[in-house]
Amino acid sequence: MNSSRLKQGPARADLLARRADFVHTLGAALLSALVLIVGLVPVAQAQDDSAAAAPTQAEQDAANGLPVEDVQTFAEVFERIKRTYVEQVDDKTLLRNAMRGMLSQLDPHSEYLDADAFQNLRESTEGEFSGVGIEVGLRDDQLTVIAPIDDTPAARAGVQPGDRIMAIDGTPTNNLSLQEAVDLMRGEAGTDIELLLLRDGEQEPRDLTLTRESIQSESVSSRLLEPGYGYLRISQFQSRTGQQTRDALDSLMKPGQLQGLVLDLRNNPGGVLSSAVDVADQFLSSGLVVYTKGRLTDDDMRFTAHADTTAPDVPLVVLINGGSASAAEIVAGALQDQGRGVLMGTRSFGKGSVQQVMPLGNGDGLKLTTARYYTPSGRSIQAEGIAPDVRVVSGRLEVEENSSFQLRESNLRGHLLNGNPDQASDNPDTPVAANDYQLGEALNLLKALNVVQRPRAASAPTTQESAEPAP
Repeated sequence: MNSSRLKQGPARADLLARRADFVHTLGAALLSALVLIVGLVPVAQAQDDSAAAAPTQAEQDAANGLPVEDVQTFAEVFERIKRTYVEQVDDKTLLRNAMRGMLSQLDPHSEYLDADAFQNLRESTEGEFSGVGIEVGLRDDQLTVIAPIDDTPAARAGVQPGDRIMAIDGTPTNNLSLQEAVDLMRGEAGTDIELLLLRDGEQEPRDLTLTRESIQSESVSSRLLEPGYGYLRISQFQSRTGQQTRDALDSLMKPGQLQGLVLDLRNNPGGVLSSAVDVADQFLSSGLVVYTKGRLTDDDMRFTAHADTTAPDVPLVVLINGGSASAAEIVAGALQDQGRGVLMGTRSFGKGSVQQVMPLGNGDGLKLTTARYYTPSGRSIQAEGIAPDVRVVSGRLEVEENSSFQLRESNLRGHLLNGNPDQASDNPDTPVAANDYQLGEALNLLKALNVVQRPRAASAPTTQESAEPAP
């Protein structure tokens, strides 16, 4: 037994020596690469090594501020995975995974994007992609729905903000990165996907099967709720949202004087910052819209409104909820701070950070949080959200059987119109709140604002006052 150990000793010592040499070499290589990448050592200085004595490791560590021991530990982990992991893993995969882990631990919105994911992100900001129409994020390390996109398979199936996605096609999501989950949900149009969803207040998750579609989402829709009262819905902020909003406002204002407008930002997960600024600018004629602050001077930006405004004076109610995030909160915060509109609904999501998408030389991309944004009054809503001026929770209005609502001529199919040219196209006995309680309350508030702000007509003189005094 002892002789056997003595025979194995030199071999094991040789293996350990070679492993230590490998780790040292790899660590030195990684250290050099990191130094060159972050630019901590000038290139000219690096090229003068032949003319000057090489600095010691301690001197390099002190000058560069790099954790050399940690880099060597990384090299050791890298080497042990390559040598002893149950399956062979190539260097490229290990390095990509290391970069993904490096970004995923910063915050929920920073991530490394491979070429396909980078292309998918670009397509989604343009409004064209294939999937089920869900904006997702990580909340308490659980894949969670931020908001469904309007008129998509997810929205039509009743997916709600806050729903937790426990599994995708039978694959548990607790060990998936955000990008891996998005990749699983994306796919060819016409293919099915099965989601296991758990909603707050429910004890058991439920299965939901959706069919992927080629989604070409228009981010803006509009209509008249009643004569003089418009409705403008923005489902997300894409590169064309600003122009689409301008066109929608022009269309709503053509029939006549617009007495009030509901701007619906509920379940809007955000999107392009410049589009959010453009939308806010169409209701504001001056003042600050938003500003950002980061570590670099280039990340400190200020955006102000212009005098040329599409709808500067229309009474405005803005609907928000827990699915209103990021760019939607920029618009809501600017309108609230400037007193331009009344915010109604529930507290918003609370994403107050700005991400930059940076292409990399290998075709991949980097989405990195570079700044926080602040509303005009200096509020950072990061992890706080925006509180509405008037809190109205979502609900449904039901008419009781014995209520005053009864069958009338106007309820009969094919009834004759009144004949007045300004008759409302909507059935006046079917309130908006019957389908959307928050929207109905917003319309009621607009009407109340018009009553309060309407100038009172001069009282007609009485007969006694108008009579000439008796001679």
